[in-house]
Amino acid sequence: MDTLNAVDTSSWIVIPLYNEETVIGEVVKELRAQFKYVVCIDDGSADNSATIAEEAGAIVIKHPINLGQGAALQTGIEYALQNKECEYIVTFDADGQHQLIDAQNMLSLAREKKLGMVFGSRFLDSRTKPGFAKKIILKTAVWVSNLMSPIKLTDAHNGLRVLSRQAAENLDLKQDRMAHASEIVVQLGKTQLPWAEYPVEVLYTEYSKSKGQPIINAVNILVELIVK
Repeated sequence: MDTLNAVDTSSWIVIPLYNEETVIGEVVKELRAQFKYVVCIDDGSADNSATIAEEAGAIVIKHPINLGQGAALQTGIEYALQNKECEYIVTFDADGQHQLIDAQNMLSLAREKKLGMVFGSRFLDSRTKPGFAKKIILKTAVWVSNLMSPIKLTDAHNGLRVLSRQAAENLDLKQDRMAHASEIVVQLGKTQLPWAEYPVEVLYTEYSKSKGQPIINAVNILVELIVK
């Protein structure tokens, strides 16, 4: 953005949304203060997530049934690309674990260096505390992803990413569940666009821990990578 504190009108935030009514309102409100376009793809939520997100200022697209995070991202990316003024797409989690300042800094880096994509990494500094078991599993997932792609990352399964329009146009996600994160890296690697990682802090809150996400999601990642 050229003007300090101006609302970004050329970057679209894409948020896969599934049963996050407790936190999604604050997530959207914070993002909408800095970004004109925040798109939530409600992936068959059984709660009031969609209504709360819309009331907070998000554009809400609904999947009638739960199709998975990969499918939700693909829907959101395709929707954003319909707007000709969309220059960048930021993928952002709905559960409050990502931070606005990291997204803004990653966008600034992409613009300054003319990068095709910037990947957030919780492992480039020591701020994030994932726990020993989750860290081991995620590091294993990184190793598997790096075998499949010329893009060698330290954190392949971080949902905070910045994609240029050119990069996003090359995505055609088929893996609908957690393995989509590795699929994204593989597909983006084929574009040969310049890229970078950026250190981000992932906040493991009491809310996210109460949902049982840290270990279960990490195990799912490994199972899906091995099976598919």
